Amino acid sequence: MQVIATAGHVDHGKSTLVRALTGMEPDRWAEERRRGMTIDLGFAWTELAGGTVAFVDVPGHERFVSTMLAGVGPVPAVMFVVAADEGWMPQSTEHLDALSALGTRHGILVVTRSDLFDPEPALDEARCTLAASPMGELPSVCVSGTTGAGLDDLRAALAELAAGLPAPDPDTDVRLWVDRAFTIQGAGTVVTGTLPAGVVSLGDELILEPDGRTVTVRGLQSLGEPVGAATGVARVAVNLRGLSRESVRRGDVLVTPGRWLTSTELDVRLHGVRGAVDASDLPEQLSLHVGAAAVPARVRPLGRDHARLTLRTALPLRIGDRALLRDPGRQRIASGLTVLDVRPAPLRRRGSAARRAAALAGFTGAEDPSGELRRRTVVHRTELAAMGGGTPADAVPEGGGWLLDPQRAAELAEQLVEVVTEHDAAHPLDPGVPLAAAQHLLALPHPRLVDAVLTIAPASARLAAHDGRVHRVDAASDELPGPLRRARDTLHADLSDNPFAAPDAGRLAGLGLGTAELAALVRAGELIRIADGIVLLPGAEDAAVRVLAEFGDRDFTLSEARVALRTSRRVAVPLLERLNAQGHTARTPDGNHRLTSRELGFSSG
Repeated sequence: MQVIATAGHVDHGKSTLVRALTGMEPDRWAEERRRGMTIDLGFAWTELAGGTVAFVDVPGHERFVSTMLAGVGPVPAVMFVVAADEGWMPQSTEHLDALSALGTRHGILVVTRSDLFDPEPALDEARCTLAASPMGELPSVCVSGTTGAGLDDLRAALAELAAGLPAPDPDTDVRLWVDRAFTIQGAGTVVTGTLPAGVVSLGDELILEPDGRTVTVRGLQSLGEPVGAATGVARVAVNLRGLSRESVRRGDVLVTPGRWLTSTELDVRLHGVRGAVDASDLPEQLSLHVGAAAVPARVRPLGRDHARLTLRTALPLRIGDRALLRDPGRQRIASGLTVLDVRPAPLRRRGSAARRAAALAGFTGAEDPSGELRRRTVVHRTELAAMGGGTPADAVPEGGGWLLDPQRAAELAEQLVEVVTEHDAAHPLDPGVPLAAAQHLLALPHPRLVDAVLTIAPASARLAAHDGRVHRVDAASDELPGPLRRARDTLHADLSDNPFAAPDAGRLAGLGLGTAELAALVRAGELIRIADGIVLLPGAEDAAVRVLAEFGDRDFTLSEARVALRTSRRVAVPLLERLNAQGHTARTPDGNHRLTSRELGFSSG
């Protein structure tokens, strides 16, 4: 299916033409038929060569321009209607301005009432006007909705137009702008809209924005028939479970959960509809029209053709979205726009607007994953995708779902090397920086990003994370201060003669080994700590098991162990507790100790 909207001045025969093409009545309200003019959106469809074409019939009267914009906003193509007997009219111009601002480039020109007046003058005028606009030259047909003349040619031209429209992506995230909401007895609330891409299926959970409410698809119709799933482009009616009619209105939007960001601030590039536009000439308060929504917006110029918009209502927008700004007071289209950034940084400092304008000059509005990552330096993968930024191929391996720009990662790696080196020089007994401190110093949003930075640290001073700290890989115990190395050597000599005679507080103090110094030797792997103030050489546990193996498979007391190990109760108690915790020994019911079967098998072997 393809969906085509009508456009053109009031009473130029848009609805009559849709009726003639489809055999259906697009004007839904009795008031519309009584007055002979469309005042709300109408819908009809027909089969053409190659497939189904649905029409969104929009009002042409100037009082209903907002309704017209809600109809054409999500639609990929337009059937522009001009009456032969009146030619180009004021609302023809406003509709063309709107289509130009929205970036609509696919369409067909239809001159109606060719049975009442020579269509050539109106056709020539409309062709020239369209050709001078961003829409450019369009194929054209002259018809009569009354006599049927030219309708076959129009059907053929519409079929060709539909066949040439860009193919929608069925795998993309759903964004369905609501253009109508009503209640059906026995079913509940139903909303309609044009699904531009993606798939909506029965049972799907969607988010209704801007409220953020989760809703479930209870029923689904397309072209008046129940369906299990609808694939864009399609006109759909969605029956939503658990939603009152009063809680949904035109301009609301149904989106895939977790895949969209709502924004109240965005940076945009402005597009003039009849020549260049200057942001400083725009009123401060305008109305933003996008999809089927119309939202009050405050305009802050950032440069000649860039501006920051602050919206009264948050909308799910992405980079590259097209929209327009309308001045309701002067009843004119003020500007078209392309969304460039849906998460812009605050403008707090003097001159920040000018700097931001210079930066935006390099934004294209097209999907540029690497460029977005480069500009933001660090961003979560899901957030970048929700912005419309895609997934960069050159990001540093992600940490916790976060992406890091390679150039920024290299700068942070150099910075981290300096931080660790300076810390080690200032605190030789406490080498390495805690991971949490490194994350804070580098202003990274997730600790796993520190690991990502470590992967590209300079080879001359590589870093590694272990035991909750970032260390220089080349840091070794020999880098300990001279007095600490001498105290270590003395302590090693003492313990080599009697490995379980842990030095007492007096001996440690005499060697200059306080709490910080002992901790440094433990971190360096020179000692093991079995209790506060009690240290032994690495491997003391295995040595103790070999000594205790003399008891065989019988129980032994703490006193017997103390004697066998040639140590004091002060050392024997925590050492046996350590052996028990490691599974080398076990406590017996009477409070004694014995080697485990694992250790007995080892010692006998």
